[in-house]
Amino acid sequence: MLEIGMHGVIKNFGFKNVLSGVDMEIMTGDRVGLVGRNGTGKSTILRIIAGEETANEGVVAVRRGASIGYLEQIPRLMERDATTREAMMAPFAQLSQIERRMRALEADMAAQADHDALDRVMRQYAHQQGLFESLDGYAVEERFARVATGFGLQDILDRPFNVLSGGQKTVVMLACTILREPDILLLDEPTNHLDVRTLEWFEGTLAKYRGTVVIVSHDRYFLDKVATKTVYLEAGECTEYHGNYTFSIQERERQLLVEFAQYKNQQKKIEAMKAAIKRYRDWGAQSENEKFFRKAKELEKRLEKLDIMERPQLEKPRLPLAFSGGRSSREVLRLKDFALSIGGLRLLEDVTLTLRFGQRACLLGDNGTGKTTLIRAILGDLAGERGAAEVAPNAKIGYIPQEIRFADDTLTVVDAFRAEYPCPEGQARGILARYFFLGEHVFKRVAGLSGGEKVLLKLAVLVQRQINFLVLDEPTNHIDIETREMLEEALTEFSGTILFVSHDRYFIAKIADRIWAIEDRRLNGYEGDYDTYRNMWKREG
Repeated sequence: MLEIGMHGVIKNFGFKNVLSGVDMEIMTGDRVGLVGRNGTGKSTILRIIAGEETANEGVVAVRRGASIGYLEQIPRLMERDATTREAMMAPFAQLSQIERRMRALEADMAAQADHDALDRVMRQYAHQQGLFESLDGYAVEERFARVATGFGLQDILDRPFNVLSGGQKTVVMLACTILREPDILLLDEPTNHLDVRTLEWFEGTLAKYRGTVVIVSHDRYFLDKVATKTVYLEAGECTEYHGNYTFSIQERERQLLVEFAQYKNQQKKIEAMKAAIKRYRDWGAQSENEKFFRKAKELEKRLEKLDIMERPQLEKPRLPLAFSGGRSSREVLRLKDFALSIGGLRLLEDVTLTLRFGQRACLLGDNGTGKTTLIRAILGDLAGERGAAEVAPNAKIGYIPQEIRFADDTLTVVDAFRAEYPCPEGQARGILARYFFLGEHVFKRVAGLSGGEKVLLKLAVLVQRQINFLVLDEPTNHIDIETREMLEEALTEFSGTILFVSHDRYFIAKIADRIWAIEDRRLNGYEGDYDTYRNMWKREG
């Protein structure tokens, strides 16, 4: 059954078309991964389906009577000081009201001494209990417990929702959306604030989801596990692939090779026609025979009418991460009997680990276990409680934090770059062009850059320095798949040492050759890639 249909959908903001004639059909039970570069209109499509935006042209049809659950990238505040539990149960206001009456009646029954009064309260309780059952209340309670546990929310259920961090609010709203079990789930970047183990649980939940799911995500591992259909949004139009992300990549590459073969054949045909035109003109000039000129003219007209293909771009764009920091000492980082606390909370104790030159360690751990705090201690921004976090004297660190900031974000891109790396403007623009800051883009204000653009600008600065130890804290947050793939390729060619925090399992699998996992206030080191570590903890679990 057709669940969602979009035909000829055009959406513009001002004079710019974001969607330029989108055609898409989503059937009941489809789990669709909607992918594309940042700014191509993926979130706009979700808002149009949810009814929060209207298309300028075209037809949008959603199955009559279908309930929609829409998770936005940025959560909204609650109107009152509700607890996290109340925020999650907001869609079940009637159930919550009945449950409160039942709890009050239970207290009333326990306090009643009069038999007639007790009988009256019991009848009221039975009536409320019947209403609760008719609204599937016990199933909702069971589902609530399962979802709250799956998303790791048990410890914050009684905290006010409005005081939670942005990431926690997003996870709570995601849990609330899943709890409702709508017919159509619209999820905009649902994995951004989930740790690895929660992601595994969430993938299993979506894989068994009874309804239709449309997901905007840059998490390729997640898309491979969940999506049954992949829709690429490019230049305002959609291309559908009936498979997961990896299948769509393989199919796109196959189609690209077919197009390139067609392009080469057409180029051969064009060259042959041009050669024939020249021959006919030469023969006509030599023999003074008008028939040869007419033949040349006919071929020229055919050539003019030919729909000439553009050359397909087979080579992917690359990031030039040619760091020149040379080799550091054999031991780049050594943690010895190290303990770390913050605000009276013990995060790590008795840590002894070494990171050697050329190794690539991914720092994993559940949210709140101290990954970023440990990074700060390694960088020297924070003192450990005891023990040592020693970085080799000749290790030259390049650091990219979760939230990238520049000294003055009112500066243009080129001026911000020159503030970090003094050089003539022409040289700066030449360097920035290699990081896709082209033409007038170098005069864009830093404050107006996307997360991905800030990563590229930071990398452009770091490459000019002599770096041999890269420390990265969630480097793939806020960047699209294409930029992630360029970053991965560049990092695989980096000859130095890398320590990075990430929840992007595809990225981890590409880069890491060992895992450092924070587990029960210990930092445990595991040799091997992410899949080796994952299989190990799944066996233990």
